[in-house]
Amino acid sequence: MTPPFHEFDLIQWIREQCPDSQTDLLGIGDDTAILQPLKDRELLLATDMLMEGTHFTLPPATPELAGRKALAVNLSDLAAMGGKPHSALVSLALPQSKGPEFAKAVMQGMIDLAQEFQVQLIGGDTNSWQGPLVINVAIIGTALQAQSVTRSGSTPGDWIFVTGKLGGSIHSHHLTFTPRVDEANRLSQSVTIKSMIDISDGLASDLFHILDESKVGAQINAAEIPISNRVTLDHPQTSRLQHALSDGEDFELLFTVSPEDGKRLVSQNPLQIKLTHIGEITQEQGAVLHHADGSRTSLKRTGWEHSLSGQKRND
Repeated sequence: MTPPFHEFDLIQWIREQCPDSQTDLLGIGDDTAILQPLKDRELLLATDMLMEGTHFTLPPATPELAGRKALAVNLSDLAAMGGKPHSALVSLALPQSKGPEFAKAVMQGMIDLAQEFQVQLIGGDTNSWQGPLVINVAIIGTALQAQSVTRSGSTPGDWIFVTGKLGGSIHSHHLTFTPRVDEANRLSQSVTIKSMIDISDGLASDLFHILDESKVGAQINAAEIPISNRVTLDHPQTSRLQHALSDGEDFELLFTVSPEDGKRLVSQNPLQIKLTHIGEITQEQGAVLHHADGSRTSLKRTGWEHSLSGQKRND
């Protein structure tokens, strides 16, 4: 028989695992946390809710990996804005069929990643119910520069870059990826990032968020898109390129810079991971895919589509 779930026992355990903050705040233990915003930096706020059966499945995911992913996707959002993480609030809806060790395992995965990225867990809420595991994280960060990076800063002629390799995230990568917080920091120290987004729904979907907000278009070189070795042709009718364009949950950075800064990045990559120039921003709205044989096709918004009736593949 599953032992009874005691909320305050879990909260006390979480409090013991999280070191005292070295910053000016009041964390776990009161009705609210207290923060002192920085006067010379923008405050960045984001939240994501992850649900068992939609964003992860137990198994093959472990409770630790589910908790890790819940924080990691929020860190990825901060990276996309050129931000530095500060603290986070965590809310859990725990299955009543699971015991306290399950809850601790979920939180341990999150705590380990929080310590790696120097994030203070400062509060939240816990409940149990008859449904599956649901985790919500609200993260707080600050812009690394005087202003954060948005999706709306691209202009015609800008070069388009992507970090890492794309596709095949379903093969565990969506649970174990490294949020590109440090990479965004290094890039911002090397060049002026004009627009940026993290690739969560797929390159062919997330690119259009930049294009729409900046009111521009793009031409993409198909041969330059970095395809991950994770991509396997489980479905012969789907090419490796299509996987890289639309699989989603790569959590790499897609960003634009001026041609001058682009040349600088090509000649000297400031990152320890792959950095690829995949195309340019154009005046004409829409996106065109240039193929190695000289042909051109319209790039469609393929990837994950979010709706109130559930996520679905939009191919």
